[in-house]
Amino acid sequence: MTRGRYAPTPSGDLHLGNLRTAIVAWLHARASGGRILLRIDDLDVDRCSVAAEGRQLEDLAWLGLTWDGPPERQSERIDAYRAAADRLAGQGLAYPCFCSRAEVRAAASAPHGDEGPVYPGTCRDLDPAHAAERVAAGERHSLRLRTPPGVERFRDFVHGDVEIDVQAAAGDLVLVRSDGVIGYQLACAVDDARPQMTHVVRGEDLLASAAFQRVIMRLLNLEPPDYGHVPLLLGPDGARLAKRHGAITLRDHIAHGATPEGVVGMLAGMFGIGDGSPADLEDLVPLAAGLAG
Repeated sequence: MTRGRYAPTPSGDLHLGNLRTAIVAWLHARASGGRILLRIDDLDVDRCSVAAEGRQLEDLAWLGLTWDGPPERQSERIDAYRAAADRLAGQGLAYPCFCSRAEVRAAASAPHGDEGPVYPGTCRDLDPAHAAERVAAGERHSLRLRTPPGVERFRDFVHGDVEIDVQAAAGDLVLVRSDGVIGYQLACAVDDARPQMTHVVRGEDLLASAAFQRVIMRLLNLEPPDYGHVPLLLGPDGARLAKRHGAITLRDHIAHGATPEGVVGMLAGMFGIGDGSPADLEDLVPLAAGLAG
């Protein structure tokens, strides 16, 4: 049975691109008679808010999206992420990094990759005893994965065969930030490799993250899900949809008289499910049966 999830970050109102991904993920699960969960990715307290989460839940419900169980929140699973980080560190697969973000950006040898500046490995080979002393002394540090070399290969049901050199694209990934916040890649790897998850459908801006997360899963002896990364919704200028393009949130469209069926039909039609005319979600389920995965 397909078991999927939709995982918004409650940092603002959902725009039409977010909602199209939610609809495709929901239809993908329902077309196979499967289940789909709603996960709230709320680890970054500086960006996330309860108010934004409430608005997002209202918008998803307005479209008719239903979930198999109550929403899960990453903020309630921190112990699981810390246990995974400790396990990697205990096996010598992660190490403390004392570099600040500014120092990483300023490093002359740090090219720009999918995750921003690629970490040059400054602290990778520090003497373990000396590094432990610095940690014990309370020196601010992050925890980085000792990312193995090599190309990560997997099949994506939208993009086909994918090959990504994780070390070249991101260097040694941050597992726990210096402020104690769990890194996105670690949290998603732990959550998406659980037995109740078989498929991850999300935006194609996270395609490289699938490779990063698969590496973490493998080092933790976890089974990765299957992936499908949906093309981003673009504005008239060909750039990623943004506020400068005008009415991009669901609430913008509701204010102009949009109906749930109208929005659902339009967004599903953009992905080739239906013809774009107004439609109820349940009516689109048979049309989504061709989604691979």
